[in-house]
Amino acid sequence: MRLTTDQEIAGLLKRTKTIALVGASPKTKRASHGVMRFLLDQGYDVYPVNPNAIVDEIHGRNVYPDLASIPVAIDMVDVFRQSQFLPGVTQDAIVIGAKAVWSQLDVMSEEAEEIATQANLPLVMDRCPAIEIPRLQKLGLM
Repeated sequence: MRLTTDQEIAGLLKRTKTIALVGASPKTKRASHGVMRFLLDQGYDVYPVNPNAIVDEIHGRNVYPDLASIPVAIDMVDVFRQSQFLPGVTQDAIVIGAKAVWSQLDVMSEEAEEIATQANLPLVMDRCPAIEIPRLQKLGLM
């Protein structure tokens, strides 16, 4: 089920404590690097996921090869991968029992939305929490 309203998105962000960031990069110029830092600074417990990582840590956090390798329950999976990978990541999120999936700007998939809807899994697409959190704070929703 796709979340689209400010209230729905703010509610998800308030309920979320642990985030798996799929597509995390150690490269400082990558959006995932900056967004991960922002989420950590906001108090979220963020777990970077990158099967091709050339480093063991990003922002002092261990890098995991896949969602299933993360040793804690995940509230939200934040996806920094191309749209064609979103259905698979959504399925993986369901398998690990994640409570929501969030896809970054320009990452959209009708198939992923269908998968999430069938699993009653909240899904936010084509948005960035580093943009949404400050905006929702200004609106008094967070």
